[in-house]
Amino acid sequence: MSTTAVPVGRPDQAAKGTPRRWPTAIWTLMAGTFLVRGLGFTYPFLPYHLTDLNLSTRSIGTFLAVFGAGWLLGSILSGWLADRIGHRTTLIAAMLLATAVLPLLAQVPTGPALFAATFTGGIVYDASRPVFTAAIAQTFPDDAVRATVNAWRHFAVNSGAAVAGTAGGMLAGPFGIRALIWTNAAACLLFALLVWRFIPANERRALGTAPPRSNYRAAVRDQGLWLLLAASLAALTCCASLFSSLPMLMADDGLQAADYGWTQTANAGAVLLLSPFLNHWLSRRAKHPMTGLFAVSSLVLGTSMGAAGFASTTLGYSAAAALAVPGEIVVFVAASDILNRISPPDARGLYAGIWGTTLAGAIIIAPTLAGWALTHGGDLLAAATTFAVGLLGAALCWPLAAFIRRTHPAPTRHRPEASPS
Repeated sequence: MSTTAVPVGRPDQAAKGTPRRWPTAIWTLMAGTFLVRGLGFTYPFLPYHLTDLNLSTRSIGTFLAVFGAGWLLGSILSGWLADRIGHRTTLIAAMLLATAVLPLLAQVPTGPALFAATFTGGIVYDASRPVFTAAIAQTFPDDAVRATVNAWRHFAVNSGAAVAGTAGGMLAGPFGIRALIWTNAAACLLFALLVWRFIPANERRALGTAPPRSNYRAAVRDQGLWLLLAASLAALTCCASLFSSLPMLMADDGLQAADYGWTQTANAGAVLLLSPFLNHWLSRRAKHPMTGLFAVSSLVLGTSMGAAGFASTTLGYSAAAALAVPGEIVVFVAASDILNRISPPDARGLYAGIWGTTLAGAIIIAPTLAGWALTHGGDLLAAATTFAVGLLGAALCWPLAAFIRRTHPAPTRHRPEASPS
């Protein structure tokens, strides 16, 4: 199978009559990403599972933060392992661990066992993201092609998450939250089998050696990376509100898991409607760093999820979830574009794993911030803080753009070579 790609909006479209296809590994990662997100019921329904255990709002926020802390560690660990032992081995190990751990999270009672299961569940829940990010950067040298593949990858993530919310809301009543978490574990097992079957056993890092220690020191001193992390943390805190703060706000208004499922239906509809257009539009804007688009997406996320603080009905929350979709799509593609520009070629996984900590950090901050706001000022304070965080993410794009212009000038775009027959 070819290792070149199509530099256009559709993954199966040929350019100028030359057949080009994504490699099998990319299709496997794309399918597996949609699978574990489409059946990824654990995180979006974790607040309801914890509520069923009769935990207080403050305790629920704490456990969600613990899950996020595990997510943070898992992002760094999986990115580091992707560079060191390869994408295939890292993914199989992570998905098998998820298969074992998630059922424990569903069954253990409150106390230290639940704390440990929640933390470990966070480690494995999003372990595939930095591996996939590194694989895309390693496979596709052209900026426009990478933007296209990243856009479709995030379509798989966003649509899968929306499917999980919709299906989970419909299934939670008759089957219970525990059954949903068990289903999530089964999806992780299937993903591990797909990776074992379709990604070659001899897959290795592009340079064939372990990353040098200098990469870690360089990452710590990389000003551009730190600016990207700060901006991403702010923007993604707003994005994470869709799956953490939103169910907390809805539960505070007396709405049930089925009502939350309707918000995800609205989100899914907007994703399906807007993604094909935005994916093609974004791929045409990969010539320059997407810092401006990142700033706009942060404002969109802060405004839409801040508006959820004024909602009190399922319809109002659903509207907020739908309005957030353009920001969701653009922020991940723009962040991936910027990350690819500043990452050393032999440390793609490391940088992707470090960037993944921003999503984990957002998973920690969003419910903690929402819990604090609801306790001290109610829905209006929750709305104000969410908008302020989105505004901060947009403001940080200014020094980030200046840094990239100064130290990472836009490279000459490469034309993809013809696929070997």
